[in-house]
Amino acid sequence: MLNADLHCHSVVSDGTLTPEELAERAHRNGVELWSLTDHDEIGGQHRALAAAHALGLHYLCGTEISVSFAGKTVHIVGLGFDPDHPDLVEGLRQTRGGRGARAREMSEGLDRVGIHGTFEGALRYAGNPELVSRTHFARYLVESGVCKDTYEVFRKYLTEGKPGYVPHRWARLQDAVGWLRAAGGLAVIAHPARYDFTPNEEYALFTEFKAHGGIGVEVVTGSHSTQEALRYAEMALEFGLAGSRGSDFHSPQESRTDLGALPWLPGQLTPVWDLLRDRIR
Repeated sequence: MLNADLHCHSVVSDGTLTPEELAERAHRNGVELWSLTDHDEIGGQHRALAAAHALGLHYLCGTEISVSFAGKTVHIVGLGFDPDHPDLVEGLRQTRGGRGARAREMSEGLDRVGIHGTFEGALRYAGNPELVSRTHFARYLVESGVCKDTYEVFRKYLTEGKPGYVPHRWARLQDAVGWLRAAGGLAVIAHPARYDFTPNEEYALFTEFKAHGGIGVEVVTGSHSTQEALRYAEMALEFGLAGSRGSDFHSPQESRTDLGALPWLPGQLTPVWDLLRDRIR
């Protein structure tokens, strides 16, 4: 058993801790192999690697790429890649490009129901202005007293059909997997239980992901129940995918699962890190 945590976020995207603070927290919590996986961004990778090395913590370069599939946003975690590879750098730059316009549309929607100044408020929480996201809006709405916590914000204002929801066309699945493979990394489907796909849509996602060269699926993650972990362990075996493990930690105040505090990966699976031993730094 290896206490690997291969999914978390820093201030470079929508987390509240710096890469250095996350490395310290992971090390303190007994993590043995760590990856920082900011949304559509690899700007924190060199800092995370340096911080991990200073603590004697093994590290895999990581990111979480937003893709559109079957009309929904799906996240693909990339692990073990070269963070300076030009195909990946350019692909992520293009993926980030639409976030600013989307954030302004979200603010306009909230304006129409009497909640004003949200774009400027969200921007205060965004460590990277290119990556203003729904999470930053949610934090501002909690700060301003509109809702008691970020879960209430998403439920009332930021999910499909609500005033602040704006869909975005992200990267294609084959592009995201291709960028990661070109950069020497592996692609993993993040937290599959969160997408609320029909069984046919989910089967199509796994089939297409595998056909494009995808390697793994997050089986144990902060948002999966025990039953969901068992279900996706079975799907990993059915599709010949490795299993991954990551808390999806964003913040000490908001995240339900801390770094390093996950259940173990089911033993019958091939851990994704077994396929990345030559890329662990």
